[in-house]
Amino acid sequence: MPCIAAQTAKSSAAQPVVVAASARAAASAARAEQAPSIDGRDDDAAWRAAAPIAGFRQFDPVEDAEPSMRTEARVTYDDAHLYVFVRAFDPRPDSIIALLSRRDVRTASDQIKVMIDSYHDRRTGFEFAVNPAGVKRDYYTYDDSQEDGSWNAVWDVATHIDSLGWTAEFRIPLSQLRYPPAASHTFGVMIIRELARRNERVSWPLLRRSRNAIASQFGDLGGFAGLGSPRRLEIAPYALVRNVGAVRADDIRRSQQGTLGADLKYGLTSNLTIDATINPDFGQVEADPAQLNLTAFETFFEERRPFFLEGMSIFQFGADPEQLFYSRRIGRAPQLAGLAPDGVDVPGASRILGAGKLTGRVAGGTSLGVLAAMTDRTEAGSTTIEPRTTYGLVRATRELRQGESAFGAIATIVDRALGVGESPYLRSGAYAAGVDGRHRFGQGRFEITGSLAASSVRGSADAIARTQRSSVHQYQRPDDDLAVDTLRTSLTGTSLRLMAKKVAGLVRGTVSYQRVTPGYETNDFGFLARADEQILNTNLRFIPTKPVGPWRNASLEFYQQHHFTTAGLPTGALYEAYANGSLKSGAYMSVDSWVDNAGAVYCDRCARGGPALRLSPTFNTLVNIAADPKRRVSPQFAAIYTLGDDGRSLLWRVRPYVIVRPSTRLGIELGTRYQYNRDNTQWVANVGQIGADSTHYLFGRLHQDLLSFTGRMDLTIHPALSLQLYAEPFVTAGHFTDVRELAAPRAKSYDARFRPYAGQAPDADFNEKSFHSSVVARWEYRPGSTLFVVWTQGRDQSDRDVGSFDASRDYRNLFAARPENVVLIKAAYWIGR
Repeated sequence: MPCIAAQTAKSSAAQPVVVAASARAAASAARAEQAPSIDGRDDDAAWRAAAPIAGFRQFDPVEDAEPSMRTEARVTYDDAHLYVFVRAFDPRPDSIIALLSRRDVRTASDQIKVMIDSYHDRRTGFEFAVNPAGVKRDYYTYDDSQEDGSWNAVWDVATHIDSLGWTAEFRIPLSQLRYPPAASHTFGVMIIRELARRNERVSWPLLRRSRNAIASQFGDLGGFAGLGSPRRLEIAPYALVRNVGAVRADDIRRSQQGTLGADLKYGLTSNLTIDATINPDFGQVEADPAQLNLTAFETFFEERRPFFLEGMSIFQFGADPEQLFYSRRIGRAPQLAGLAPDGVDVPGASRILGAGKLTGRVAGGTSLGVLAAMTDRTEAGSTTIEPRTTYGLVRATRELRQGESAFGAIATIVDRALGVGESPYLRSGAYAAGVDGRHRFGQGRFEITGSLAASSVRGSADAIARTQRSSVHQYQRPDDDLAVDTLRTSLTGTSLRLMAKKVAGLVRGTVSYQRVTPGYETNDFGFLARADEQILNTNLRFIPTKPVGPWRNASLEFYQQHHFTTAGLPTGALYEAYANGSLKSGAYMSVDSWVDNAGAVYCDRCARGGPALRLSPTFNTLVNIAADPKRRVSPQFAAIYTLGDDGRSLLWRVRPYVIVRPSTRLGIELGTRYQYNRDNTQWVANVGQIGADSTHYLFGRLHQDLLSFTGRMDLTIHPALSLQLYAEPFVTAGHFTDVRELAAPRAKSYDARFRPYAGQAPDADFNEKSFHSSVVARWEYRPGSTLFVVWTQGRDQSDRDVGSFDASRDYRNLFAARPENVVLIKAAYWIGR
């Protein structure tokens, strides 16, 4: 039986790890009599006593190939910490790529990653990564194949480049891991090394890319005895000073505000952790990208706030996790800002009084997550524009068959303290619950998943009538079986999703079905673009695990998707082909082509409550090209071309982008985006009472141009000290011509669907300009403790040159507009044991 013999840089009495070829890879951790010094060197007695782990194998670009360079690791521990030392041999140390960046920002550098499954459930894990410059990143692995980059821990690492290559020495507090109480423990472990200049990745044990799994491929790390169950207590109080200069019609108003708050983390047990935040402030978070929404649906923005990112994977439900829980509802922009009196300041977000979450695992393989939050009443002048609101969520998942099967449940609640002025507009309460499950078989190659959720919203008759008429539901449409009931004070519905997947091997694919009833509503705590929908989706993907010709990695994918209302009206049909790959040189390219609205399909939302409009096919091609990111100057280019409405509508957009690395400390990103849009079927307005015979549903030809720029600069003085600059000026203008009204909206002929409108069309032209910029200095002056100094500036303008686009003129006007400046200083001090 073959064995793997370790080779070490220095002679050692420790014996190398021996692994049977047919057994799960195993290694042993030695208890340290004296803790090693974290300096990136292996001259401590603890490392001489620890057995080396060798036998690393290449998994990318070739699975289970001999690595081009040797790697070995050693593991030891004491009562408080887990220590890992990794030696990455390299015959050319001067060619090791070591780029500086802020923490958790990945660069095209060499890397060492230590992955620990302390539960030893082969489903979850904690990842600790570092590059040769000492830049740290950490992740949480869940569901065996997913990674949550928002997870953050307090840990130390030191790196060192020498004549043999480079090293990484990790010190991971046991308080940052979770494991059940026991006399002895076995952890799952995997160690990955990335050689950037060779585009090569190696691991111990072998990570097979042909399997859609991570944690279940970990090796066993034994030898742990007498580990305590530390009561983790971490407190990070913060103080904040904010100075705001806001532009108003009469003058510039300045205000100063001081705030105190705190973040808390407490290990209730070795498996359960409480996280809480009191009076949080997220002023250091980058602004959302600028865009203009011309559709009937709400724009989805990704979560950026640290508290609502970290550890949130445990709350995910089904294949559409935001449907029931969209964390940006907590602290949302005031929903009744339109009721604010003229001339008063309107806050951009409702204030979060506090939030807390309990996460972890309990006996029997059950994951548990509980979240609660409260936001304060928000006022503009004396008008309430967002009531005090309480949010609650409970999520539990039970795993079976060593994690190959699972079932779970979720429940959410939203309660608003409405006054007389808010009750006609907002729902007083929202409730949702669901169950989901999955089952994997065929050695993990196949998976079946399903979920069923139900919702109920309650409020005044006016509020529920507004819900029925909203773009999510549109009960007022004249050509379906739905009707607005103005006496209702509640609305209920369900959502069902079934999915079957092949997730491993060369050929992979998915078949799924989803049905959302007309009354389903989750937007108080979740995100739902529309109800009353059925979706049938199939895809087929070819993903080789070995290089193909000049391609290091490549895939070819085909998609087909059909949409219907629950009554059976076809609302969408898409056919798509997608190919992408990375060259052995490191360059990347993808081509995506698809036909949308193929066949007889109808848009039941385009007329904003009017009759369904037949759609003509659109033909689309998207191309992305990117140079090797390791180059000092790495250009990128993306372009899309769309032709629709039988040639009457045309959209094309180009996005050149370049990443420049003048030094290992400095990174600069510059890009622009220009969009040319001539949409012959853009909704303009509805004139008259919706549903009446006299209603006119107006559409026109939109002439829109968009030009925006994006700039970023990251200066990393030290892995713990960085300066980031961000700026995005944005201009778009649109002018409508040939305004028509619907005539025979379901006609096969495009021209027959419309007729000239004899009345005076409302003016829907626009010229929207905005500028968002920020400068953020971040200093982690001790592990877990940070100081932020932030300056943000915003400019907005929409009242000049409406309907006309002139890039130079519009940008001059934008930068002549008076800005709103915010200066913020936030200091947090981490206290832990």
